[in-house]
Formats: sequence, structure tokens, C-alpha cells
Amino acid sequence: MRKVLVLHGPNLNLLGEREPNVYGSVTLEEINKELKEQAAKFDVELRIVQSNHEGELVETLQNARHWAEVIIINPAAYTHTSVAIRDAISSIQVPTIEVHLSNIYAREGFRQASHVSPVAVGQVSGFGKNSYLLALQAAVLIPLADKKGK
Repeated sequence: MRKVLVLHGPNLNLLGEREPNVYGSVTLEEINKELKEQAAKFDVELRIVQSNHEGELVETLQNARHWAEVIIINPAAYTHTSVAIRDAISSIQVPTIEVHLSNIYAREGFRQASHVSPVAVGQVSGFGKNSYLLALQAAVLIPLADKKGK
């Protein structure tokens, strides 16, 4: 059974009411429900965390290093600002998939730069809630490094 951590960053708890023209009308609870349903089909043990606090996201990443085999993260606004989250991902050496509901490359210039992308194994963006579901499929398919002896 593959172990996957899903991390939702700041303001994602407001999905469904926050800028529906950009992020859609789906709520975070609906996304999490669909992720859990897909995880059961893929035989994935799933843990889901949402935080508006950078330090909590960093600590969650650090604590996941001995449990998670893959991490799916939507760093939200921290994508463009957080070297701390980038460094945490780099430090723990767990394959990480970056997710965005919107296509960040079709938005404002400051949203087009990601600190996370260079340390992620891949990115899925622009497909709304399906970005998460596609990332979960990728999490199941990517080969894992043998961590024995580390």
C-alpha cells in the first residue's frame, strides 16, 4: 500500500466561496472526499492536512519524511514566496508533486514563478479539482527509490 500525504496551503479552506471564477465552486471538503475515494481504489493510505501557516506546513513536511512515500502539495500563495517550504521538500527527499487548481502560468506575472517546482518530481495545474486527482494517479505510478539503509 502506497502512503501519500496531501498538503493544502493557505486559503484553500475557503474554496467554493473564494474567487469561484478562478478556483471553481468545489469545496476543499469535496476535493478531499474524491481524493479519499480514489485512494481507496488505488490501495493508497492517504493523510490530508490543510494549513494557512507556513511553519505548520514545513513541520508537516518534515514529520512526513519517515511515513510518506509521496507528497502531493498545493502550496497556494506560498508557491511564489516560500523558500522554507522549498527547502523542506528538498531536505526530506520524498517525491513531491506540486498541484494548482488554476493554470498559474496564465495568471499574473508574480504567480508564474514557483519555488517548489525545481524540487518537485512534477506539477499538475490548471485542471481544477482534477489537478489533485491526476496528481494522485501520478503518485501511484511514479517509481520509488529504495530507502533501505538510510
